[in-house]
Amino acid sequence: MGDDPWRWGDRRVRRSLRHPREVPVLVACVAVTVFAVVGAVSRAYSGDPNEPLLLLSLPALVYFVRGQLYARQRVNGVRITEDQFPEAHRMVAEAAAAFRMRQVPEAYVVLGNGVVNAYASGHGFRRYVAVNSDLFEVGGRLADPDALRFVIGHEVGHIAAGHTSFWRHFGISVANVIPGVGSSLGRAQEYTADNHAYEFCPEGMQGLRVLAVGKYLYPSVDFDDIAARARTDTGFFVLLVNLLSSHPVNTFRFAALADRSRPGRVF
Repeated sequence: MGDDPWRWGDRRVRRSLRHPREVPVLVACVAVTVFAVVGAVSRAYSGDPNEPLLLLSLPALVYFVRGQLYARQRVNGVRITEDQFPEAHRMVAEAAAAFRMRQVPEAYVVLGNGVVNAYASGHGFRRYVAVNSDLFEVGGRLADPDALRFVIGHEVGHIAAGHTSFWRHFGISVANVIPGVGSSLGRAQEYTADNHAYEFCPEGMQGLRVLAVGKYLYPSVDFDDIAARARTDTGFFVLLVNLLSSHPVNTFRFAALADRSRPGRVF
């Protein structure tokens, strides 16, 4: 197993899990936001305070959006605890311990309405994981706990890697509205989270097949076949689809998990 918590005390291990493109792209995204805010301040001082108003209110806007999202999970979702979904609660706690996190993040099951998804976010000093009910069923009713364990390791990995902090979200807020800019950071972060999940539960990576065909058909899918197509299914429009997506396309993502000798393709 790759979940020995003592390994995570080694900074080299944690650093090796971060995709090599993540920090350079993060710096570029923060630079875009800084230039935009500085320009807004400059225009405000030049006598036109109306145009820069939205940019100058970005911190409050980011805080409000994050707070609203967190409140929505609390009032509409089901809290994962030792009494409700105890197995999943144990997975969250074990992932937090493996990644040497000071606090176990909150976790919720939220109504998926057929959408297979999970995400991590935060508000203030709180960090939490939300798993759509359709994806949660993979580890429960469909009896594939390793798949759920991988997903939880992925989302807790986002938190461990600092992807859910307020300052990061504020720093990339302007870049996020520019096609292909903020999304490039998103793809690098997804690879980083996948690396955490792989170290936590490598056998669970097969569960990502659910992203290709859904929660019922995925056991019949050949993971390696999708990964191998990353070498053959290329071209301008494939790269364009990848560029505009916040997550790597499945072929690139599966290939990165299948071949651990090279990082996933961001561009």
